[in-house]
Amino acid sequence: MDNFFQHKARKRFGQNFLVDENIIERIVRAIGPKDTDKLVEIGPGQGAITALLLDKCPSLTAVELDRDLIPMLEFKFRDYPDFTIIEKDALKFDFGSLAQGDGEQLRIVGNLPYNISTPLLFHLLSFRGKIQDMHFMLQKEVVDRLSAVPGVKAFGRLSVMTQYHCRVQGLFPVPPQSFRPAPKVDSAIVRLVPHQTLPYPAKDEELLERIVSVAFQQRRKTLRNALKPLFPDLDPEQLPVDTSRRPETLGVKEYVELANYCSQLSAPESPKP
Repeated sequence: MDNFFQHKARKRFGQNFLVDENIIERIVRAIGPKDTDKLVEIGPGQGAITALLLDKCPSLTAVELDRDLIPMLEFKFRDYPDFTIIEKDALKFDFGSLAQGDGEQLRIVGNLPYNISTPLLFHLLSFRGKIQDMHFMLQKEVVDRLSAVPGVKAFGRLSVMTQYHCRVQGLFPVPPQSFRPAPKVDSAIVRLVPHQTLPYPAKDEELLERIVSVAFQQRRKTLRNALKPLFPDLDPEQLPVDTSRRPETLGVKEYVELANYCSQLSAPESPKP
């Protein structure tokens, strides 16, 4: 069994294993797991965070794509009967299926691969009604984008849509030397807490997402010009926001107000490629 523990990080899975015990302990303290929690860990790797989580909360489900890691994890945590490993791609996995009890909420944690972090975050947001909170290790640049405020360069589609659904809190940075192999970028821990009641509810969330996406594809243009492919006949004088501004200057509330106004109009045209 010893050779289970000689697994090398694989580039195709974007693996960088966390080895800094001080950082690991700090992450677990930030999560604050309780023995009544339903924990889900995405990409447990070699189980560095998993071990401390299981000491606090015996019910943990790990979602792992690398099948070569699974025997090692099963052996390492064989004394925890409520530890389960699911061999699945997290981008395609139905996380809602893990919240089985009436009103049961998941607490999701993970050291997310940099190459899939953004699409995975959007995938997880689709299950937000069954999620209590999420704590992730991400590239620091991504955490900066998640928590950015209007008017700064990092503010964009990811900022708006994540903050629409969640309260976002950047917690602390993690240097490259905390990993093996060391990545070429800095990392950071972020906490995402889905809103129980949306501060600014959109009448049509798909339309909101579409407007935000189109706006930031043309972020150097004014909002008026960026939205022309969607709404060519839009009257700027009737809009609840000033569309002479650039997309990165509007906050979540203003995008929702814009989307709610546009939802009363005829169906938008598809943007031309």
